[in-house]
Amino acid sequence: MKNSNWSAYVGIMIAMTVWSCSFLFTQEALKSFNPITVVTLRIGLATALLGLYGWVAGRLQKPRKQDIWLFLVGGAFQPFSYFMCETYGLWMTSATTTSVVMALIPLFAPLVAWVWLRERVTWWNMVGIVVSVIGVMMLVVEKGEINVSGWGLVVLMGAVMSAAMYSTILRKIPGEYTNVSIVFYVHASSLLFFIPTFVALDLQNWGTRPVLPMSVVSIVVLAVFASVVSFVLFCYVVRRIGVTKANVFNNMIPAITALAVWMIYGEVIPAVKWVGIVVVIVGLFISQGVDFKRR
Repeated sequence: MKNSNWSAYVGIMIAMTVWSCSFLFTQEALKSFNPITVVTLRIGLATALLGLYGWVAGRLQKPRKQDIWLFLVGGAFQPFSYFMCETYGLWMTSATTTSVVMALIPLFAPLVAWVWLRERVTWWNMVGIVVSVIGVMMLVVEKGEINVSGWGLVVLMGAVMSAAMYSTILRKIPGEYTNVSIVFYVHASSLLFFIPTFVALDLQNWGTRPVLPMSVVSIVVLAVFASVVSFVLFCYVVRRIGVTKANVFNNMIPAITALAVWMIYGEVIPAVKWVGIVVVIVGLFISQGVDFKRR
């Protein structure tokens, strides 16, 4: 598959499927730990696993001094800023509002990539992005209402911009670094922000709640699959097909989540949401434009 982008499309679908289903394990983890604790433990374990694998497999490279700032900024934007803004934005607004605002990531990511990288954006890309956003609206908006808090919206937009900046930084990092090295150094850098935040906000609550075995298992699952496998795959995809095309797949998350809830819990999916799922998929195909035609 050396000369094909199909490996990238398979990789991004795996990553988005894992991220879409990760909410189930996050809910279990939150039964024993606060949000900041969950994310800090998750990223800390993921960093350790990446470092161990990279060292054993010989995939971990020493960063050059001139590139260290990219890893530091990448870690500051995502996971740290993205998770913090998304968590507090969800707390200040609603799941529906959060889903809709997160659907704006594919709209802002091309703008950031064009300004910083001069990455080309085609009309096919933009039309597909708009179509997929419409599909997300159909999936998450019920009774035509969205409750919006001013500050909540500001915080959620911080998450959107963090995701857009993170994707652009991945493209900015020199190509000689392995994907494992990139994600390891970005995660390690994010711990420089997570650990002080945990100490300041959550440490005093440590041990006040019973630790359930399933909560511990859930953090391990989140670390291995959501923070190691999916982050490495996303890094590969962004560096392969670009910021614009990769980020459109973020809009698959509400669709896959709806399907997961339907399959696991038997929750009924209204006809409008089935249409929304189809619209999101159509938008993805349109946004990829000539790539699907040429492969």
